[in-house]
Amino acid sequence: MKRIVLGFQHVLAMFGATITVPLVVGSAIGLQISEIAVLIQAVLLAMGVATLMQTFLGSKYPIVQGSSFAFIPGIIAIGSGMGMAAVQGALIVGGILEGITGGLSLIGRLKRFFSPLVTGITIMLVGFSLAHVAVKYSVNFFVDPAGISIFPSLLVAFLTFTTTILISLKAKGTLKAMPVIAGALVGYIVSIPLGLVDFTLVRELPFFSLPKLMPWGTPVFDISAIIILLFAFMVSIIESVGDYHAISTIADLPIDDKKVNKGIASEGFSCSIAGIFGACGTTSYSENIGLVALTRVSSLQVVQIGAGILIFLSLIPKFSGLLATIPAPVMGGLTVALYGMIGVTGLKLIKDKVEFNDRNTLILASSLVLGLGAPQLPPEFLVHFPQLVASILESGMAVGAISAIIMDQLLK
Repeated sequence: MKRIVLGFQHVLAMFGATITVPLVVGSAIGLQISEIAVLIQAVLLAMGVATLMQTFLGSKYPIVQGSSFAFIPGIIAIGSGMGMAAVQGALIVGGILEGITGGLSLIGRLKRFFSPLVTGITIMLVGFSLAHVAVKYSVNFFVDPAGISIFPSLLVAFLTFTTTILISLKAKGTLKAMPVIAGALVGYIVSIPLGLVDFTLVRELPFFSLPKLMPWGTPVFDISAIIILLFAFMVSIIESVGDYHAISTIADLPIDDKKVNKGIASEGFSCSIAGIFGACGTTSYSENIGLVALTRVSSLQVVQIGAGILIFLSLIPKFSGLLATIPAPVMGGLTVALYGMIGVTGLKLIKDKVEFNDRNTLILASSLVLGLGAPQLPPEFLVHFPQLVASILESGMAVGAISAIIMDQLLK
């Protein structure tokens, strides 16, 4: 029972981001509420399958696979212009190409570029580049950009964060391993009388429904659509390699070329399966790596149980809709701690394994500034760049990692 609860905690930790992707994509493309429900159902199923593939066949790290934000711009562009059938086709082809890349051991050969300095910077940026998301969740910015609900939102975020930290530091026994569930429960209960919980989606969703293959029709294999999503796949690969190093450091697990290649191959073929189910692209989830760092529970079986829960929830849309009602401020209170733990893990790696001489300090400082600064470029400015460059600039971790690798190689 304890492992089931811990597995559910993994589901809870990433559920805010998980539901955000299909909601953002569905709303931007103009899908009906019933169609968004289908997309949510497909996403949950694809995530569960992808996580099982990663933990049984891929890297075998305790990593949860979830819907990647890197795919959102491309999916919206393709879905708005050519429809979701073209998104299915692009995911299937792109996933196969990523899977082959990992299968041919091309990714593992890049591991020599990830020195402790580069790896530490990359891990730091995995957490710190998400800082603005945690803050925006806390003030309910995505739901209420006008700031009308800012004070009750901050109260909920504060109570959630405080509960999470106190449980993590002061609790004993089983409760100590469940700070996220405790924090989310307190935050959710307080949110209801404050009017921050919207049950509209729950009422719209059916209680039971079997997922369908290719729910958007026969996949359309359009060259331009495939090229657009390939950029997202490239960013996803860079982020995943950073996540593998992060989880290996946090959970004290060995990492080698074989594990990296098998992990990327698994992610690629999982994206193809996601395309067949009509979902969005999947990748490793930083939220759950932060959860491992916070709880020190790195059991592979716990993550696999979480994957089973995801698949189960995909069969009960009404229950998944209930979890989707978790207010953004609750997710803010949780992610302040989770994202911060990831960043501090990278900092600790550098402290333990990197000499702070002038060269390394320069690379660290410059890469952090570039990685944190590039994503602040406005969309109207990014349109002047080629799509590949714009996609990379939107990922602080990708910019920081590339900058650190280049300087680490040149400044011998």
